Amino acid sequence: MNKSSDPNRLDRVIAEAKRHQEARAHSYREQALKIYPWICAHCGREFTRKNLSQLTVHHKDHDHDNNPADGSNWELLCLYCHDYEHAKYLESGYTEVKAGGKKIAPATSKPFAALKDLLNKE
Repeated sequence: MNKSSDPNRLDRVIAEAKRHQEARAHSYREQALKIYPWICAHCGREFTRKNLSQLTVHHKDHDHDNNPADGSNWELLCLYCHDYEHAKYLESGYTEVKAGGKKIAPATSKPFAALKDLLNKE
């Protein structure tokens, strides 16, 4: 069976990518929790083991592959401040993202552009 005729290939690729992402996040999260106090760097909310899942690791440069061991690219943020930080970043008009230290242009595909027309077809 070739790659193009395997109907489950995309599902497997996505699942594998998610596993890699979770493993990577788990490793830098554990490091950050050891380095920094369990306090949101923006609002100052304190966390305990009971609510630690609500404390996230934010990459200051928005590059999730930039994980120096000294934690210089991380800050701990609560869920709300983390969401705000990303919204602020998007609203600033910054549209390029880093990948492996190189800037790449944003995706230009608009897969749902004609969705309304497709839904209205009878």
